Amino acid sequence: MARENLWMRPERSSRGPQPSFSRAALTEAAIRVADAEGMEAISMRRLAAEIGAGTMSLYRYVSGKDDVIELMIDAVVADYLPEGTALSGDWRADLGAMARRARRTILRHPWLAPLAASRQGASPNRLRLLEASLGIVDGFGLGVDEMMTLIGAVFAYVNGFVQSELAEAEALRRTGLDLKQWMALQAPYLGSVIASGDYPVITKMTTEGGRAYADIEERFEYGLERLLDGLAAGLPRSTS
Repeated sequence: MARENLWMRPERSSRGPQPSFSRAALTEAAIRVADAEGMEAISMRRLAAEIGAGTMSLYRYVSGKDDVIELMIDAVVADYLPEGTALSGDWRADLGAMARRARRTILRHPWLAPLAASRQGASPNRLRLLEASLGIVDGFGLGVDEMMTLIGAVFAYVNGFVQSELAEAEALRRTGLDLKQWMALQAPYLGSVIASGDYPVITKMTTEGGRAYADIEERFEYGLERLLDGLAAGLPRSTS
């Protein structure tokens, strides 16, 4: 039997003693722990200790860890489009701004990166975000599937870029080498590959340079703008 959606259940049971904390407090504690130590540190026992409650009392608010994760995701994706944000009416500017806020949010909460694309359940802030995103591209004569694909492309780019960005940061932490130092370490082998003459495009890449050495912000902006260029090309001429 499928579980009832978390958001359809009352926060507090009408039976038994009324707990002295809230879902919001539980969510804040979970986010704080995950930000500092990662998702593997999240457990009902740990969260109970964080808010000074008995472990079993948490089950008056949530059915388990999966519910806690849903609460965490819904809380942080609110920052993709903070309440009261005024949209400009320029679809490209508005989607670009949302993409930049999404990236900053995921960088603040690295545990969100693998969850953002996989957990798509309905929740208050995710539905608010979807409504706003669809509204940005509504009225162009696109079907709903086309609108969803367009929006999805933007968020897929953000999620992919940030996961690579976080992986690069982890490699720096693990090896102590920045990107240029790591590339210098690869140079002798790359030199032997180039000398073989079998890899002309790789040779061109290494001799002409590229965006690999660009500032991370510049790389993100370059990719985002090229993506928006491509999306614009598929819109009716009068809207692109």
